[in-house]
Amino acid sequence: MRNVIRICTVGICVGLGGAALAADAWPGFRGPNGDGRAGSQNVPTQWSESENIRWKTAIHGKGWSSPVVRGEQVWVTTADEVPGEKEPPKKGGAPPNPVKEVSFFAVCVHRTTGAIVHDIRLRTQKNPAYCHPFNSYASPTPFLEEGRLYAHFGSHGTFCIDTHSGKILWERLDLECDHFRGPGSSPVVYGDLLYLIFDGFDVQYVIALDKTTGKTRWKMNRNIQYSTDNGDYKKAYATPTLITVQGREMLVCPSAECTIAYHPQTGEELWRFTHGGMNGSCRPVLANGLLYINSGHTKKLFALKPELLKGNVPKEAIAWQTSKDVCTRSSMLIEGELLFMVSDTGIASCLNAKTGEVYWNERLDGEFTASPVSAGGHVYFCGQTGRITVVSASPKFNVVSENRLAEGFMASPAIADAELFLRTKTHLYSIGKK
Repeated sequence: MRNVIRICTVGICVGLGGAALAADAWPGFRGPNGDGRAGSQNVPTQWSESENIRWKTAIHGKGWSSPVVRGEQVWVTTADEVPGEKEPPKKGGAPPNPVKEVSFFAVCVHRTTGAIVHDIRLRTQKNPAYCHPFNSYASPTPFLEEGRLYAHFGSHGTFCIDTHSGKILWERLDLECDHFRGPGSSPVVYGDLLYLIFDGFDVQYVIALDKTTGKTRWKMNRNIQYSTDNGDYKKAYATPTLITVQGREMLVCPSAECTIAYHPQTGEELWRFTHGGMNGSCRPVLANGLLYINSGHTKKLFALKPELLKGNVPKEAIAWQTSKDVCTRSSMLIEGELLFMVSDTGIASCLNAKTGEVYWNERLDGEFTASPVSAGGHVYFCGQTGRITVVSASPKFNVVSENRLAEGFMASPAIADAELFLRTKTHLYSIGKK
């Protein structure tokens, strides 16, 4: 687990520390390499409530975090909300919070049977900060490695859990941030450090914790010259990506208006690219000799030349860009020389990842928040209506199957070996041949 997996293309490498895993694990948000791709084969493309469902387990509370998988364990986080009395709206700031108390949980499900192994109450918080109903208090996806789960709930707390005993090894409740609409950024482990991004209404910073003790190793304020004083436009929900370019390791951290890269060990700023926008949540991807990022709510997708990523990144670093049907909530997926994405309103696209040429745009069912994943030559799109559209990873639009589960999807899928793990708003499913 402490090795670093690297994929090299034209002298450029990308790696995610702690994720040197086979296709039989999905340790964090977007999988082993943080890009939504699985090395698995024979993953089902068709299922129903009576076909190819190995188990279905109810998950209490509300949480949009994605499943993480290792060995015989599948983990998710969730939050139980206690409603309070309704209050009249106030001028300025976030609306009154209809929740008077929240309890935060980490839940472990047995991978073979679907039985609940651990259901750990991590803390209970009275009068929590406001969370928009579209979001959840448990939206950040945890990170799973051998013997340890790192469960993160933004400013509501970060916890390290022994996955065998369920014991809390350490916690941090002092990392302040007004998320204004609730948390969203997921943690990442690289070597002996745990990286967290806090881009809130009031403060914006990146912090590295010692994963063994939880103590702060470094913390860097964003120091962005925002184009507005409105804190609502300073928010972002992105997850860091570790890359190596020409021998330089970089922790790439999107934010409102800028994407900034830091030295993973020291926090030193290496470069920043100004692109505008806020509420960014798309995770960057390095492939085909390009770094793909987007700008959040302004819906711009950029392909950058990594060799020009230094200091204040010039416009000459942009290999291509587009603003047509760009994803803002979900992340993009690169499969070979193809780029797949789905807009919030359900327009799925396939582009030439090297040039930006659009191969197809097709409307799927409803709105989308979950990020697409791929395995065995197929791309899986999970919509908020509960429909999962499976298409060929091809420049020609080919629907392989359409499947539907009740309640709909906010969480992104996980894939391990020949199993697809799907979390709806109420249940966790294992999809695979019985």
